[in-house]
Amino acid sequence: MALKPNSADARTRSSIQIFIVVGLCCFFYILGAWQRSGFGKGDSIALEVTKHSADCNIVPNLNFETHHAGEVGSVDESEKPKSFEPCHPRYVDYTPCQDQRRAMTFPRDNMIYRERHCPREEDKLHCLIPAPKGYVTPFPWPKSRDYVPYANAPYKALTVEKAIQNWIQYEGNVFRFPGGGTQFPQGADKYINQLASVIPITNGTVRTALDTGCGVASWGAYLWSRNVIAMSFAPRDSHEAQVQFALERGVPAVIGVLGTIKMPYPSRAFDMAHCSRCLIPWGANDGMYMKEVDRVLRPGGYWVLSGPPINWRNNYKSWQRPKKELQEEQQKIEGVAKLLCWEKKHEKGEIAIWQKRVNDEACRGRRDDSSFCKAGEFNDVWYKKMDACVTPYPDVSSPEEVAGGKLKPFPERLYAVPPRIASGSVPGVSVETYQEDNQQWKKHVGAYKKINRLVDSGRYRNILDMNAGLGGFAAALHSSKLWVMNVMPTIAEKDTLGVIYERGLIGIYHDWCEAFSTYPRTYDLIHAHGLFSLYQDKCNLEDILLEMDRILRPEGAVIFRDEVDVLIKVKKITAGMRWDTKMVDHEDGPLVPEKILVAVKQYWVVDGNSTAAE
Repeated sequence: MALKPNSADARTRSSIQIFIVVGLCCFFYILGAWQRSGFGKGDSIALEVTKHSADCNIVPNLNFETHHAGEVGSVDESEKPKSFEPCHPRYVDYTPCQDQRRAMTFPRDNMIYRERHCPREEDKLHCLIPAPKGYVTPFPWPKSRDYVPYANAPYKALTVEKAIQNWIQYEGNVFRFPGGGTQFPQGADKYINQLASVIPITNGTVRTALDTGCGVASWGAYLWSRNVIAMSFAPRDSHEAQVQFALERGVPAVIGVLGTIKMPYPSRAFDMAHCSRCLIPWGANDGMYMKEVDRVLRPGGYWVLSGPPINWRNNYKSWQRPKKELQEEQQKIEGVAKLLCWEKKHEKGEIAIWQKRVNDEACRGRRDDSSFCKAGEFNDVWYKKMDACVTPYPDVSSPEEVAGGKLKPFPERLYAVPPRIASGSVPGVSVETYQEDNQQWKKHVGAYKKINRLVDSGRYRNILDMNAGLGGFAAALHSSKLWVMNVMPTIAEKDTLGVIYERGLIGIYHDWCEAFSTYPRTYDLIHAHGLFSLYQDKCNLEDILLEMDRILRPEGAVIFRDEVDVLIKVKKITAGMRWDTKMVDHEDGPLVPEKILVAVKQYWVVDGNSTAAE
């Protein structure tokens, strides 16, 4: 219940509360130090933490009790919380909207059966997805790039199927990822060096990349050291657990497919797009898939295609495919690229690279083409059918001007004013409000770091922001130790995902009334700012929290920032979810109705409930 400010024992209670806040900080710190590591042993810093646990630097006015009793009168704190039971062990890797059994009931044409097909309301699970027996906290980055504990994703099929391509190897109690791929068995580093001879990968010009049909995402994993962040996707198909492996490695990835639905990304988002033997029929359906890549590719951006049918004359024998079939396939691709006004920059070996023009001035011949997409459709993508129209460029005033605005090189672009804001393209967001938002999030993240010292320690690699706004949270956290998946709720008042990409960050559209396109135990830290206020009248908050539990790793953390009455409802539900929670005052003091609820998911696995480190 909320404390009354005029209580006789307020001073005593305040002292106790400050003591508890300090305890929470130390709790997070010690928990992180004693986390299960790759081999289940406590980290060497644990002793130092216990020696200095009294020195946790906490903002003194943080308070776990609320000061707005009148606002939460409808909540009965005495009522026993609902307890959620573990799901059956068969659901250990359950992906609700990409369920394999449900998928097989849909048509296979154009990969429809691999698209999102979410359960009906009556078919939703209302239980907690268990971790597999023996599950351990992934290795810290960069070790996680190369090693994944076998217990976390115990699937060996790819070690056999992709053995000669160096995707993945099984060694004792870990999987090792040598960095190979179908098109680059000698390693992603050498392959990326080839691309860098044509594409400016190293100077910050190329920051955001899209990898279609990513496998275990080694391309994205090795781009990270070049300060390029890749959004990788692949379907949940016969290549068992490929996206799951990517996420266990600490590489951004989602379950996805190019089928009949638009990709869940804004127009002009990526500096580079890539397909390495991704098996996507690029020339089919009037070039629909290439046109969809063109929609999300920034003016001046690059498209890389490696593997069949590139340079088919020299490779058809090794591919064991008819010359005529390969020739027709490449002719279709070349034809669509010409329609899109892409310029071919390179073709050598099995690699071809095209560059999208910076504006429409060189493509005057297509301006009256009736195949242009309608205005307003470019970012309207959620469950919207993909079509074969061409996305027009924004208008320019000179032949040299970059359509949509030129971006600063990264990392300068992280805090530079994004062109969509500078041009007034986002209603209600001015340059001043953008800059104020950045300052506010630096302040918020500073407070988070005082509450939970592990936030930027390297303990949390995969981070999810469920309601990302302008990307201020991710920008304030920016570090080589971590990445943030910025989610733009489809019901948000303002669509600012394009702004997030212009900052050199990545993100995705999603409706939180449905399950996210990822495997269980994807994220180390989840941030939810105003999310439950946004959704409280849209769908069941219990379903959203159960989905958060599904995608949060054991011993992972959650930071909620919302109105106090909403957070008390959330806290009540989480009491039955094997989460430990504490309410903290806003950094500006106890009179601010917005509060912070911090949570840690307990460690438990199939047929076990231990939380202790070994």
